[in-house]
Amino acid sequence: MAVAAVSEAWPELELAERERRRELLLTGPGLDERVRAAGGRLPPRLFTLSLLHYLEVSGCGSLREPGPGLAQGLPQLHSLVLRRNALGPGLSPELGPLPALRVLDLSGNALEALPPGQGLGPAEPPALPQLQSLNLSGNRLRELPADLPRCAPRLQTLNLTGNCLDAFPATLFQPGALPLLSELAAADNCLRELSPDIANLASLKTLDLSNNQLSEIPAALADCPKLKEIHFKGNKLRDKRLEKMVHGCQTKSILEYLRVGGRGGGKGRAKAEGTEKEESRKKKREKKQKREGGEGEEELEAARRLLLRVLHVSENPAPLVVNVHPETKLHEDLCEKRTAATIATHDLKAIRGPLLYGARPPQDLKIVPLGRREIKAKDLVRQLQLEAEEQRKQKKRQNVSGLHRYLHLLDGKDNYPCLVDADGDVISFPPITNSDKTKIKKTTTDLFLEVTSATSLQMCKDIMDALILKMAEINKYTLDNKEEGSLSDTEADTVSGQFLDPKTNESAEKGGNSPLVVEQVRVVDMEGSLKVVYPSKTDLDIAASHITVIR
Repeated sequence: MAVAAVSEAWPELELAERERRRELLLTGPGLDERVRAAGGRLPPRLFTLSLLHYLEVSGCGSLREPGPGLAQGLPQLHSLVLRRNALGPGLSPELGPLPALRVLDLSGNALEALPPGQGLGPAEPPALPQLQSLNLSGNRLRELPADLPRCAPRLQTLNLTGNCLDAFPATLFQPGALPLLSELAAADNCLRELSPDIANLASLKTLDLSNNQLSEIPAALADCPKLKEIHFKGNKLRDKRLEKMVHGCQTKSILEYLRVGGRGGGKGRAKAEGTEKEESRKKKREKKQKREGGEGEEELEAARRLLLRVLHVSENPAPLVVNVHPETKLHEDLCEKRTAATIATHDLKAIRGPLLYGARPPQDLKIVPLGRREIKAKDLVRQLQLEAEEQRKQKKRQNVSGLHRYLHLLDGKDNYPCLVDADGDVISFPPITNSDKTKIKKTTTDLFLEVTSATSLQMCKDIMDALILKMAEINKYTLDNKEEGSLSDTEADTVSGQFLDPKTNESAEKGGNSPLVVEQVRVVDMEGSLKVVYPSKTDLDIAASHITVIR
């Protein structure tokens, strides 16, 4: 009877054993109850599936520890994904040794420490000798194990985002400790200091230490030979010029400043300023040459094509945040892949104000996503996670595409952000999707633009400025080409008409000019006190005849 009960409770294991499967995914609403019945552990029978290469157990709030037998029973495991469970405060027993493991994802759990005996495994011999990717983001780690480099000597990607770390262990940056490490992400921690020994990471290409408590960036960082991308936003640096640079300059300029000005005091800074001015002059010359050579028109033409794709939405669109190409480009660049901000566009005529921005528990937030039926946010996220996993299996790689790339931004969040209209309907669920209620159609003439950011109000304004200016630029270029006959009347009317206020359209056309009309929006708190106005007199601070702002 006991054996029959186990088989009935875990039919996936029986099927995997019978079909000699190499991949196994355990998730879904019934998993919690079964794991709880097993004492908060995975069933021992799972560890008899010695052929498994890929194992994922995710979204299980009752899973507190993997259970004994994993290392001995799954020696061929290449990928182990245990994200969004309740693992912690340590791992008992420890995971390793897993000699073939290449990918380990423990994100979104409750891990506080990984000490010897309750961590990743022994350092001698290495418990994870082939491990390439380690994701510990969204936990409560206060420190990293000092023996991590010896435990996983071939590590290439280390994600520590969203923990409670106040320092890196010195062993992490010792010469030759992690010779292959190319990506290090530790944003949203409590790091107070970055050791100059980070220059010993000879393969480091990407470093993200945003939103920590760093006061200085060591000049030795510029000695990392392959470093191409750095992020230090959200740190209060003593060098105010450097603090400004990390918010607006490219990595190359920041590293040059560290290499010259960061080491030589005032004299070095003078040299750095001279170098920066020379680069600025060079960029201006290149822009002028592009204008004279006609490259500027080619850029605008490319942008115009993108805009047509925004407005000519298919009859059964996928979620808008995937298909809107100018938004996608801004999401990738200015919005830093939505980690800094998220853009959404709506049909203004489909919105009933006033709008309320707030946050709700995943189980209480309901939305009708673009191209889908009404669903709770909790179920939508789980559905998207399953789709992402299917993508991984089909493409046989860890990376996913579309909005599935942004699901990790919600890891560990008790409440999800949302924008609600006067009818009580959720019209936006950033950073995931918009509502079908306000989707853009071919007949749309007025747009409502939305930018959400957890970084700062200024970040919202900067991105909104960039979005509006790009739209205005495209609109002007389309109208100019309409007059020259370079576009068909139907194409030009379709593009320019989307951005015109119906009240001003007729008079503007009589005057031979159809500017983009931007109407000011006011944001107040629950007591009615004014919090912010956009665009204010200091926003969109340009002399552009093709933009009309109604304040």
